[in-house]
Amino acid sequence: MSDRFMEFTQSPFGKSFASLLGLPTPPRLIRAKAPWADRPLDGKFATVGASNGAQLSEALLEALAATGATLRIVPEHAGLAPVKQAAAAQKINLTGNPADASAPRSQVLAFDASGISSPEQLRELYDFFQPLVRSVPSNGRVVVLSRAPEGIEEIGLKTAQTALRGFMRSLAKEIGKNGTTCNLLEVAEGGEGWLAAPLRFFLSEHSAYVTGQLLRVGPGSKGAELQPLAGSLAGKVALVTGAARGIGAAISEVLAREGAKVIGMDHPSAEGGLGETMARIGGHGLALDVTAPDAAERIAAEVSGKFGGLDIVVHNAGITRDKMLRNMTQQQWDLVLNINLGAILRINEGLLKKGLNNGARVVCISSIGGIGGNAGQTNYGSTKAGVIGYTQAMAAAMAKRGGAINAVAPGFIETAMTAAMPLGPREVGRRINSLSQAGLPQDIAETVAFMASPAAAGVNGSTLRVCGQNWFGA
Repeated sequence: MSDRFMEFTQSPFGKSFASLLGLPTPPRLIRAKAPWADRPLDGKFATVGASNGAQLSEALLEALAATGATLRIVPEHAGLAPVKQAAAAQKINLTGNPADASAPRSQVLAFDASGISSPEQLRELYDFFQPLVRSVPSNGRVVVLSRAPEGIEEIGLKTAQTALRGFMRSLAKEIGKNGTTCNLLEVAEGGEGWLAAPLRFFLSEHSAYVTGQLLRVGPGSKGAELQPLAGSLAGKVALVTGAARGIGAAISEVLAREGAKVIGMDHPSAEGGLGETMARIGGHGLALDVTAPDAAERIAAEVSGKFGGLDIVVHNAGITRDKMLRNMTQQQWDLVLNINLGAILRINEGLLKKGLNNGARVVCISSIGGIGGNAGQTNYGSTKAGVIGYTQAMAAAMAKRGGAINAVAPGFIETAMTAAMPLGPREVGRRINSLSQAGLPQDIAETVAFMASPAAAGVNGSTLRVCGQNWFGA
């Protein structure tokens, strides 16, 4: 369903009218139209900064240079030494940030804040971003790097590194008006070598609706090999549940676009739509209820006979049966819990015995409803919060097999379900985020594809919100 208000505010009259009344003016987001590129920032500029004592500048510069971006610096900034040292070590050219207002603006601002260890040193954030942030063009990207606070014992460092979360979330709300995103990569010890893929994702058009979020990057799983994001899904075998329509169909399409062989699974009642979706992408349909007692065995039998095993599993199938708890029936409770959560645990348990290849990556679809909660969704919210806990609990076991498990939490997405909502709640749902608009199924699909890639081996046990930085929840 089209967003008529957004279309209206894109016109000169509509923009003036909205401004006069103090209404939001949603920016037009630039989304990916092609597979992951080898050099996605060719012809673009990135301004790089760092704090005194920064530890991640070498990994940051190496990853940025590989994108094709021309790297700029602010010569007078206090934390320039780590950047210059990293550039010299890798023989990367740096140019000064131009004072000429007519010069091409930097599409990217990237700052290594891993050395900030006191409240006073947080001033270095202000000194770098304050003069630059107003000049970031529409659909720009801002990324901050830090050390993961959970692994820090020193009080001042842990305090300052945690403060970066508040800085990032607040800045994201300031710059979202022109479609620019701001995210934080928290790098654990040993995660430096796995920074490139997450950084590329956050700096690309594939993450257009991801802003105000933090993502932890750790050491790659056992036996994982460093590889580029582009082409990393070629030949991989992926199972997507709930694939007949909506978000599941979009996930299937993006995985196929990136080279994966897709097995789309849905309830037998949706077999017609499933067949159409799979025919469109050259995929293989499997009409099967996720709650069937033998679902895992039947999946394994189907896959082993035709594909040899699964490299990717995306648990997208889910339902809602919304009622206030006082009015909810046992059947409505049990049905949602069984499909949205119980089936995931049972299928994964079975596939871990047979059907799942070593190094496989699992992606579960959660929801911001499991983070912030919604009235009338005690059943749904329970399942989606449970998915987040499940991914954390299973991360170590998946890492031992050389794989990973992560979750994606959608916000308000333009689907058939949201299109059926009354006008008032639908408009509120669209606007209560930093980008002032709903997301598209493609936005979820792009994030799932990133999480499913072996190039993202440093990301495990995480939940990434795709919500335009919805104002509610953590």
